[in-house]
Amino acid sequence: MRTHTKETQEILTPDLIIDILKKGNQRFVNNIKAHRNLLEQVNETSTGQFPFAAILSCIDSRTSAELIFDQGLGDIFSIRIAGNILNEDILGSMEFACKIAGSKLIVVLGHTNCGAVIGACDDIKLGHLTALVNKIKPSIEIETVTESERNGKNIKFVENVTINNVKLAVEGIRRRSPILSDMENENKIKIIGGMYDVETGIVKFL
Repeated sequence: MRTHTKETQEILTPDLIIDILKKGNQRFVNNIKAHRNLLEQVNETSTGQFPFAAILSCIDSRTSAELIFDQGLGDIFSIRIAGNILNEDILGSMEFACKIAGSKLIVVLGHTNCGAVIGACDDIKLGHLTALVNKIKPSIEIETVTESERNGKNIKFVENVTINNVKLAVEGIRRRSPILSDMENENKIKIIGGMYDVETGIVKFL
């Protein structure tokens, strides 16, 4: 599989890129990797890069976007932070990816059994982590389905909060970045969410 060039990046649409990621995840789940010469890709990307997507995911060691979607060097911008939360630096990185570098898809990728979400559900207090998990708490507040055991031991509650967290991040990107919101309104990019199952390897787009 060849490294993307400016020409191939330009002809891709957001929907085509979603399809590329879906097919890549299917290869990952089936343990079938696309053939790539990584050293060749190092050489091909040495003078420039033309990634087609920016993926915001968790720092969890099981959630490497390049592996999950079976992509190579130069294919995606990978943005990672515990709980896949938003901040100004991440928004700026996304704006660079899309407005400057030409990416056409932003994916906020949550995952099952997320430690940051569990920490928020359990109201943990630990140094700088406290401020980070506090950013997830609005996702707890809008979870109105679970009436009892609203804590990190309730797997379904944690999953609901995780999905809420992804959806709020997608909404937050649109609300907080006029640049990205305008690009989406002009059909130049798409901003979507997804959930990765750490037990099956399957990604479901929301």
